[in-house]
Amino acid sequence: MTEVVIAGIGQTPVGEHWNISLRELAYMAVDAALNDAGRLQPQALFVGNMLAPQLSRQAHLGALIADFAGLTGIEAATLEAGGASGGAALRAAYMAIASGQVDVALVVGVEKFTDQIGPQVETALASTFDSDYEAEQGLTPAAQAALLMRRYMHEYQVERQAFAGFPLVAHANGAGNPNAMFRKAVSLEAYCRAGKVSEPLNQFDVAPSADGAAALVLTRPELLPPGMPLVRIAGSSLVTDTLALHDRPDPLDLEAVRISVERACKQAGITAGQVDLFELNDSFSIYGVLSLEAAGFAERGLGWKLAQPEGIGRDGLIPVSTMGGLKARGSPGGATGVYQAVEAVLQLRQQAGANQLPHARRALIQCFAGPASTVVTHVLEINAI
Repeated sequence: MTEVVIAGIGQTPVGEHWNISLRELAYMAVDAALNDAGRLQPQALFVGNMLAPQLSRQAHLGALIADFAGLTGIEAATLEAGGASGGAALRAAYMAIASGQVDVALVVGVEKFTDQIGPQVETALASTFDSDYEAEQGLTPAAQAALLMRRYMHEYQVERQAFAGFPLVAHANGAGNPNAMFRKAVSLEAYCRAGKVSEPLNQFDVAPSADGAAALVLTRPELLPPGMPLVRIAGSSLVTDTLALHDRPDPLDLEAVRISVERACKQAGITAGQVDLFELNDSFSIYGVLSLEAAGFAERGLGWKLAQPEGIGRDGLIPVSTMGGLKARGSPGGATGVYQAVEAVLQLRQQAGANQLPHARRALIQCFAGPASTVVTHVLEINAI
């Protein structure tokens, strides 16, 4: 297959953008990515979005964003896969280039939560669950994650405080990210005092939903000028599991995470242990634990032991959430997978500023929807390793 590289990146700060529309937010990221790529002209646009039809009363985002960005006439479509929408859009663009059907592809992930407030947002988020058997019964993402955390604590005899390291590391990293929603480190004492959201989850275990857009330009390396830093997509995988958590034999085994990592790493010719950073799905602290275990970085029941600076910190065994993750950068819904790619590219290009990992050459990025019902994993490499 044709080699695929990321030629341009762009992102907006994540936060509450009350005065910026969905199309404007997307355009800001798209324009930055095209500038970074030397204004390469895309033939295709892939949009990752989860909730615009419910929250912004706007569907048909492919045409909307192509039109607003002055790209009418190109192929454009929206991909929806819950919180994995951005990753799915990246994979679609990757396959378009790798197949030889497209020379230059543009990916944008965008989400605008502040077009609605309160119960409307929770109702929209629950629409990514099994409507008949979960959402209809009042289940929310936080309640589901709380059930998983409670089960994990019971099954492995783990104390509540064992999960603290995930938000503490994320907030420490977010402090160095100019695009993060929260740019202040938090202490263990603050974590322990935090109010409960859904027992046993407290407010630091839950990533805040926020507005944001991120964009990528993908192409073939021979179409770029010599000397440009090339970040190659070495592996790509999308895997699904049951939509409803209760249909799984073991709710603490994120099988789609394991399979997706194995497939992406096999394509890249590596093992997960050979990556220098892992941008995982930390929408809730429990998912950080379960992702590390399913990806093979820890044995079952022991992922929480990595939740300390020497485990998942920037100088640790496997750095995660290096720019703050969903917890401190903010959770931009369907744009998550594209933000992860942008942040990984910054690390690999040695452009991550205060958060730079000294020897970052290979990154594993993974976003998922619901309790890992859809999982998208990519392996990114800088030049040839």
